[in-house]
Amino acid sequence: MLKQCTLKQTIATVGIGLHSGRKVKLVMRPAGPDTGIVFRRVDITPAVELPARPTGVNDTRLATTLNEGKVIVSTIEHLMSALVGLGVDNVYIDVDAPEIPIMDGSGASFVYLIRSAGLIEQPADKKFVRVKKPVIVHDGDKWAKLEPHEGFILDFLIDFGHPAIDTTVQHAVVDLGEETYEEAVSRARTFGFVSDVELLRSIGLAQGGTMENAIVLDEFRVLNEGGLRSQDEFVKHKILDAMGDLYVLGRPLLARYSAFKSGHAVNNKLLRALLEDETAWEYTTLPEASQTFKRAQHLSEID
Repeated sequence: MLKQCTLKQTIATVGIGLHSGRKVKLVMRPAGPDTGIVFRRVDITPAVELPARPTGVNDTRLATTLNEGKVIVSTIEHLMSALVGLGVDNVYIDVDAPEIPIMDGSGASFVYLIRSAGLIEQPADKKFVRVKKPVIVHDGDKWAKLEPHEGFILDFLIDFGHPAIDTTVQHAVVDLGEETYEEAVSRARTFGFVSDVELLRSIGLAQGGTMENAIVLDEFRVLNEGGLRSQDEFVKHKILDAMGDLYVLGRPLLARYSAFKSGHAVNNKLLRALLEDETAWEYTTLPEASQTFKRAQHLSEID
């Protein structure tokens, strides 16, 4: 059977929180089998643990935020995306602020950190959540759906009605049985609009946003000097976000995820709807020789 993985060694970095604007030290540490993804606020005494779970998400304003009582860890989705993309099952994530650092606005910096730490296989079978029947949720014209599939496919359609976005690729499908996260998804950056900045900052958000950690658009164009990294960067970032949002489940999915204009709130609503229907899912394992995921997804960098 495919085995669970954790980091081979502890690794640390320092960055800025996108919404808080605060300097943040992030330390990722190995964790034992079946620990899952556990965030720890180490600036609080005693440290507060916030395990990744759908019911622990109670704020989805422009980010996915875990809370344990009044203690929060925000903007977890990019790191969560990299963790599931590289097959990390168990890890402790220590932060000394209420937000994960934004880095360059994509998953690429977190991929670099995880690869630098290396991965180690653990003596426990990797557990997946297999979707057994379709589950769909709506929010106005937005929707997201999970369907049975022996692998993990993400199918996303965007519609922003913005001239600079409308001229790029609007629809993308990523099959993680055919492509690796690192190649297909990880470098797509978050994006925002100049027209929204004043409002966001008035409510305490986007305090640390710059052109170094986001794609910034005015009413007509991308303002970043280097432009886009790819013509599908906007839609691919929505896929990156979705992967991170869905990994709050605590286990990787065997499913096809499809969405139209979905975001953090709809993605979390989808997870809750899935878990509420016990006939819609089951835990399972996969044989070592399974081709369900491209091999590099789960066993790269393992000694």
